[in-house]
Amino acid sequence: MKIPRRLTGCFWRLILPVAILTPIVCAGKTSQLVARLKAGQPQTIVTYGTSLTAGGAWVGQLQEALKSKFASLPTVINSGEGGMWSKWGVDHLDERVLQKKPDAVFIEFAINDAYLEYQTSVEQARTHLVNMIERILKTNSSCEIILMTMNPPIGVHLQRRPEVTAYYQMYRDVAKKRKLMLIDHYPNWEKILRADAKLFDKYVPDGIHPNAEGCEKVITPAILKALDLAGGKR
Repeated sequence: MKIPRRLTGCFWRLILPVAILTPIVCAGKTSQLVARLKAGQPQTIVTYGTSLTAGGAWVGQLQEALKSKFASLPTVINSGEGGMWSKWGVDHLDERVLQKKPDAVFIEFAINDAYLEYQTSVEQARTHLVNMIERILKTNSSCEIILMTMNPPIGVHLQRRPEVTAYYQMYRDVAKKRKLMLIDHYPNWEKILRADAKLFDKYVPDGIHPNAEGCEKVITPAILKALDLAGGKR
């Protein structure tokens, strides 16, 4: 599959030394979260998603990076839950997200919405995602919502999620329509998988969950780049 150089209004750039495609998200738009941190405002960030969030080392790495730049201003709360999908996300939004009074929320449920046993169509997943977005914004209209696609599953995990790319595309479509920030990790992972399967296996040893090194090399740099935080300290 050829990776497009332009996708849903967002751009991709090959950078070194990581040698992966890193998203330049919504060109010309500064993250509200980062702008408020730079203005000295405390910010609560909630990460909400599957086991890729609940057990994802990228959450702690993001917290460390934010605190290294903004000291005590950012608070990162991991509200992910292993094995869950967007229906669970809708049902638990109040206690897991809204009660935390977030200033920014990262959302990723697509990889488990695609899980065949959950019998959740792309349109149902879209409805759930929009439900979460609208309820968050109703509670705090200035909350920055950041959608993320994640890595491709392989082996048995792909067999259980044969249409995962359609669910990732839905996230792109919703982000574009709602003018939300999208951090599209999938093409980065797909490039590694196609170019060096052994490296992919090193970063995702069980075929679905990136380990700490995989997060450090692929996920966290893309998030920091998208937030325009890839440089030095404040």
